[in-house]
Amino acid sequence: MLYLQLLYRCNFTCLHCFHGKRLQYADAFTADEAVGLLTLMRDEYGTEAVTLLGGEPFVHRDLSQVVRHAKEELGQRVEICTNGYRIERRLTEIAPHLDLLRVSLEGVGSTNDGIRRHGSYQSALDSLRLARDLGVPTGATMTVTSRNIGEVLPLAGVLAGLGVRQLKLHHLRPVGNAADHPELLVTDPASYGRLREELASAELPLEVIVDEDLSEHGAPQLCAPTGGPHEIDRIEADPRGALTMSCKAVGKDSHAFWYEKSAGRIVHKPSVTDELTLAVPDVVYARA
Repeated sequence: MLYLQLLYRCNFTCLHCFHGKRLQYADAFTADEAVGLLTLMRDEYGTEAVTLLGGEPFVHRDLSQVVRHAKEELGQRVEICTNGYRIERRLTEIAPHLDLLRVSLEGVGSTNDGIRRHGSYQSALDSLRLARDLGVPTGATMTVTSRNIGEVLPLAGVLAGLGVRQLKLHHLRPVGNAADHPELLVTDPASYGRLREELASAELPLEVIVDEDLSEHGAPQLCAPTGGPHEIDRIEADPRGALTMSCKAVGKDSHAFWYEKSAGRIVHKPSVTDELTLAVPDVVYARA
């Protein structure tokens, strides 16, 4: 899958956002540049799916054009990851071309709104409800923090009631805005163990996918590929064209590869701090 960050711009400034000050940057893919990268990744590297994200993808003026091309011309599975804030009109427009709408939430009610934006919780639920009514499968993501670790199961229950199929739990990485909010970090790893026990014993009607860093002893150390043929599950492209293979490298400017938008090609720009040289571990996900 290609994770394509269409732009940095967002209508939120979430406390944990890995983009940080880049939310103010103007870098973005044009529709033609996005289509060029999607086509290149499919033809040369065999990508089968794309997740469009940002920033906030629904504020990109050409989102509908990119979605339609990815689905109709390239035959890709198309997902969007969004904050779900006031997206009703555009969601209705692209629903026939969408395979999954994934909405980010950080807890129930005021917990979510305190991290994301006032009114965002209800708006996100409204978007999930609309997607269900339009026949679009839905999922959700949550970044586990000190504020919301006790609300994973309650949120899962709310989501299940809306027909959401999957909740994906992320580990908080102290980059971007999160670096300015150390109070969000979970300082007692044993609390991850308790969360895992609760998830294992709960009979939830939706799938829960967990970043394995959300465990008492951390995730297995799987490193980025270093030589020889190797297949990876994902590539993430930021709005500048920088390509990243591991979520743990996102937000750290440790890119070894770049998509040159004007030339329509991928180039290797090695450095002493890139994710290959540093062997940045990949993120490992598993079912709870």
